[in-house]
Amino acid sequence: MLNFEFCSPTKFVFGRDTQHKVGSLVREAGGTAALVVYGGGSVVRSGLLAQVLASLDAAGVPHAELGGVKPNPRSDLVYEGVRICRERGLDFLLAVGGGSAIDTAKAIADAVPYDGDFWDFYCGKAKVERALPHGCVLTIPAAGSEGSNSAVITKIEGNLKRGLSTEFHRPRFAVMNPELTFTLPRYQLACGATDMLAHIMERYFTNTKDVALTDRMAEALMLSIVEAAPKAMADAQDYESHATLMWAGMLAHNNSVGVGREQDWASHQIGHELSAKYDCAHGASLAVVFPAWMKYVYQHDTARFAQFAVRVWGVDAAGKDEAQVALEGIEAMKAFFVSLGMPVTFEAVGGKAEDIPALAANVVNGKTGHFVELLPPQIEEILRIACGA
Repeated sequence: MLNFEFCSPTKFVFGRDTQHKVGSLVREAGGTAALVVYGGGSVVRSGLLAQVLASLDAAGVPHAELGGVKPNPRSDLVYEGVRICRERGLDFLLAVGGGSAIDTAKAIADAVPYDGDFWDFYCGKAKVERALPHGCVLTIPAAGSEGSNSAVITKIEGNLKRGLSTEFHRPRFAVMNPELTFTLPRYQLACGATDMLAHIMERYFTNTKDVALTDRMAEALMLSIVEAAPKAMADAQDYESHATLMWAGMLAHNNSVGVGREQDWASHQIGHELSAKYDCAHGASLAVVFPAWMKYVYQHDTARFAQFAVRVWGVDAAGKDEAQVALEGIEAMKAFFVSLGMPVTFEAVGGKAEDIPALAANVVNGKTGHFVELLPPQIEEILRIACGA
C-alpha cells in the first residue's frame, strides 16, 4: 500500500424527508446567501425545488436561482453563476440535482473568488487556492460528486470536456434522500450504475501490489451495485435498492476504495471525448469504452482480471487458464451492461469510424492511463475494438 492522505469532510444527511433540513445545513456551513443551481424541470415538477427554497426561507437564507444545467455541464452556465454571485453578494452554492448540477456549482464556487477565467483551473494554468462553500441535495445516484473532490465541465469554445480535482470540491454537506430517485427513468438509473462501477474499476485496476484490503472493499461495492441496480429498475418504489445505489455511488468516488494505490482513469478520459463529441450520457460512454479498454490491456496483468472475473462476476475458473477466465469476466460485465439497456458499441452512441483519430488525439495531454500508459495510436485501437464490441 502506498502512502496517502485522505480527508472526507462532507456531512452526509441520509434518509427520508432530509431535504427539509437544507436551510439549517446552509447556516451551519456558514452560508448567509445562496445560489441554488439545478437542471431541468424535474425538480420543479416534483416540488423538490419548492421544498428546498422553503427550507432556506425558514432558516432566513436569502437566495437566487440558476436553472438549466444540462448533462455534460457547459461553461456558459458557470459564467452566468459567477456573475449572479458577484452582483448579489452570494456566498454559498447549493446544487439540487445530480452530478451535472453539483459540478456546475463546484466550478462557480471556484471561480467567484478568482480574478481570472475559471477555465484556467481546468487547463492547468492556475490552481484553486480558495473557493466558496457549497452543498447539495442529490437526486441522481451516479457521479458521486456529492462526496468527491472532482468536477467535470465542458467548455463550449472548442468543445473541450475536462476534469479538475481539488479538495475545495468536497461539499460541506450532502442531503441524500433515496425517495428522490424513485421517479428517475430506467435509463438514467442504468447510466448511474455504470458510472459507479467505472469509478471503482478505475481504482481497482492498478499496478500497486499488496492492496488486498481495498480490493475487497471495491469488490463488495461492485457486487452491491450489480445486485441493486436491476431491483431498482424493476421497482421504482423499492427503497432499499435505491438507498443502496445512492450510498454506493458516493463510496465509489469519494476515494475510500482508492487510497494507497495507483489509479488508472484512461477509460474516463477517453469516454469524455465521446460524450463531448456525441453528447451521449457519461455512463453510456463508459459502457462502450471500458470493455474495449479491458480487452486491450488485460494481458498486462491477467491475474488481476481473472480475480475480477471470479470475485465480481462469478466466473467459474475450474479447468481454465487465467486468460480465458479474464475474458469471460469482461464478457460477463458487458452482458450486465446490455441487461441494463446500456450501449456497448462505439456506433451505438453515435460514433463514426472517421472520427477516431481526432478523438484519440484530443485526449488531454496526448496520453492517458497509469495501469497501461496509452498514446493516441493505442487509444485509436481501443476505439476500434469498441466498434466491434
